[in-house]
Amino acid sequence: MNIDLRSIDTKQAYKLMTGSIVPRPIAWVSTIDEDGNRNLAPFSFFTVASRNPATLCISVGPGVGDREGTTKDTLSNIRSTKQFVVNIVNSPLGDEMHISSGNLPAEVDEFEAAGLTPVESINVQAPRVGEAPISFELELDQIIEIGSDHLILGRVVQYHIQDEYYLGNYKVDLEKLKPLGRLAGNYCEVDNLFTLPRVKVEEGIK
Repeated sequence: MNIDLRSIDTKQAYKLMTGSIVPRPIAWVSTIDEDGNRNLAPFSFFTVASRNPATLCISVGPGVGDREGTTKDTLSNIRSTKQFVVNIVNSPLGDEMHISSGNLPAEVDEFEAAGLTPVESINVQAPRVGEAPISFELELDQIIEIGSDHLILGRVVQYHIQDEYYLGNYKVDLEKLKPLGRLAGNYCEVDNLFTLPRVKVEEGIK
């Protein structure tokens, strides 16, 4: 089967893409607005954008459900404060992450709704999730409009990792971390790690 994604509607194309590009890491993004109100929301259109300078990117779409057509609080807050935090989600935090993904009013504090601990960051005003195994503090680099979505690039200004997940020598214990991955409509736990045999380029992949 061949499908021209330009010939189908956005929801249909979205289903095909999110069912094929898997698993995706989850950026659990914490922000504050200009009045200091906290917000926390997960985004699975997320990856590393650059190693030097260290830069992460997330893609934020428009509001859905009762807030369809509106701007998500995460995007509004990053635009106004130029700062945010990306927290990494592991399996024990799956339920809390799911609660924070709800279509909640702007005045609702997702930290409180999910029973999470806001911890003061070092270089940015937005708090990080105290329970998260890893957190990145970021300053906004740029926002790029792509159709109805917005690609947000942020430069890392501080990195946090809980001691139990740090192996030393700048390595993360992935077996202990057990990060959650986003699939189409559900999730997976990244816990079955394996290595591939090393082959020389001239031998090819066998």
